[in-house]
Amino acid sequence: MAPAVPLAVLALVALVAPGLGAAPGCDHPAHRWCSSPDVAAACQVQGRCPSLPSPAAAPVELSLYYESLCPACRQFLVLKLFPTWLLLPEEMLSITLVPYGNAQERNVSGKLDFECQHGPEECLGNMMEACLMNEAKNFSTYFPVIFCLESGTSVTKNLEACLQIYAPEVDSGRIAACVQGDTGVALMHHNAQVTQALDPPHQYVPWITVNGKHTDELQAQAEASLLGLVCHLYQVGLTPSQLWVQT
Repeated sequence: MAPAVPLAVLALVALVAPGLGAAPGCDHPAHRWCSSPDVAAACQVQGRCPSLPSPAAAPVELSLYYESLCPACRQFLVLKLFPTWLLLPEEMLSITLVPYGNAQERNVSGKLDFECQHGPEECLGNMMEACLMNEAKNFSTYFPVIFCLESGTSVTKNLEACLQIYAPEVDSGRIAACVQGDTGVALMHHNAQVTQALDPPHQYVPWITVNGKHTDELQAQAEASLLGLVCHLYQVGLTPSQLWVQT
């Protein structure tokens, strides 16, 4: 690697060689040109600042389309996704959870209704988790609660206990009101639309997309070693289009 250009040299160059000065619009003194990537870019002197850190890679974006009572979904979320999330810094992995799966949306007398693969209790579990996400907002707040629900004996009956352990600041009453009211229906309608818009269409659950893409190879790699897959993709910095080609 070439040695860093001393700041004093940069200042001297700016004074004696106007043609090599800062770019128009750069309002930083010469001794500050290499102080940060943003300043170097504004002054168009990145090539004179070899010691600048490389920009961080974008986080790997993983979306999980699942059902609250699906055994395979629960196994992946509890044994693969949650531990991987705990091990990695947030700048490496961004997770989106979509509880809906193979449910069916119906219009009954002008009112939306949902039929779920594992029965009414699963529909309730899906809506509870959707309402929890909507109420808690912050992923680091609601994901441990969902982990608690999915790893317990009952997804639909342990909300109070899981909130007390992992997110006591979240009001269970507001979640109940969401489930019983129009907000819960609207959230499930949104999840139905997002799930139905998948390309290729989902064929089973759990259905995993990585950086917006789904292939059989990516699904198999995520289920076999999610931590290894995320670390590899983050290190090589593949874009979604490159990911499609690579896999």
